[in-house]
Amino acid sequence: MNEEVQFIIDSTKEQMESAIHHLELEFVNIRAGKATPSMLNGVKVEYYGALTPLSQVANVNTMDAHTITVQPWEKQLIPEIEKGILSANLGFNPMNNGESIIINVPILTEERRRELAKHAKAEAEMAKVSIRNDRKDANHELKKLDISEDLLANTEVDVQTLTDKYIEKVDALYLIKEKEIMTV
Repeated sequence: MNEEVQFIIDSTKEQMESAIHHLELEFVNIRAGKATPSMLNGVKVEYYGALTPLSQVANVNTMDAHTITVQPWEKQLIPEIEKGILSANLGFNPMNNGESIIINVPILTEERRRELAKHAKAEAEMAKVSIRNDRKDANHELKKLDISEDLLANTEVDVQTLTDKYIEKVDALYLIKEKEIMTV
């Protein structure tokens, strides 16, 4: 196999790996019932005029399966952190005790679990579309090369095999996430 072909396959593999990584990050943001500090990863706080990730201005911990505590490093940030949590639109209602912020994570209803599972399915489908687009781009690049028809056909089979492997990974990740969401 020549270097150009190998380069296209390697870059396609990297792109597909990137789609899997993005899906994993999206799945972290879909809560599955129990409280985790990662639920607040998308929260930004106004800190000296700049929007700053919550994790850079406070300690975020879980007290139990349904409670998240946010301990700011500077007490005057408490109102800004509350505002950031509310504006992140996560469905949480932060409570301020003067020292820290306590967030009670409500137990998910069956209807909400189904909605979250549907959202996870949509994210998985978007990852599959991305992987298929990577396959299409790779095949398009391969056709531009000056290579024999046999090598082109064999390489397209290799790209399809790679695509199938990553689609299976997406399906496996989705099944794990769906089970996590639907478990009470």
